[in-house]
Amino acid sequence: MSDMAYTPPLGTGDTADYDREIRHWTREMRWRRAMIDALAPRAGETIVDVGCGTGSFAVMLKAAEPGVEVVGIDPDEEALAIARAKAVAAGLAIGWERGFARDLGARSADAVVSSLMFHQVPMAEKQAGLAAVHAALRPGGRLVIADYGRQRGLMRLLFRLTIQRLDGVTDTQPNADGVLPGLVAAAGFRNVREAARIHTITGTIALIVAERPH
Repeated sequence: MSDMAYTPPLGTGDTADYDREIRHWTREMRWRRAMIDALAPRAGETIVDVGCGTGSFAVMLKAAEPGVEVVGIDPDEEALAIARAKAVAAGLAIGWERGFARDLGARSADAVVSSLMFHQVPMAEKQAGLAAVHAALRPGGRLVIADYGRQRGLMRLLFRLTIQRLDGVTDTQPNADGVLPGLVAAAGFRNVREAARIHTITGTIALIVAERPH
């Protein structure tokens, strides 16, 4: 794992409050279910959750398809402790690792997912993380991201008043300007598309799906 600094899951807020805040303010189940639908997990696959935070999606994914091997990666040890406790409480076997997206290494994963992480990292780390994700996927592997995308009109104002107050402006503004699909394509992915846009009182969350070429 790198020693670089990072933005905790809730930015300047308390990580222990993350699950409650995400549930209350982001229409969480709508975009998480959309991620599951877009991912279409199959038994026998290995799926890596990058920036897994407190493990909500990893647990949801394993419960939806128990035959999938799920690995969650995050740099925040407090968040990982919460994630481990969730998996134990649910009786689910999930692998947890401490690290950043750039630390993925060679994996031959069938799919990589990420939710509400890329808006929190600097541009160089967005690019390095996506490059590492591309390298970690087998040919034909899938990428599914749910994160803040281009913000327009009222959504831009709400994003500024909520997410940018918690996570700062420098790292989040590129997402608000709509850079993420282009960065995914530049990392070598194909069929990059925005499968859904979900408006919340914290801004618009975009569902981005793509594939690593064969």
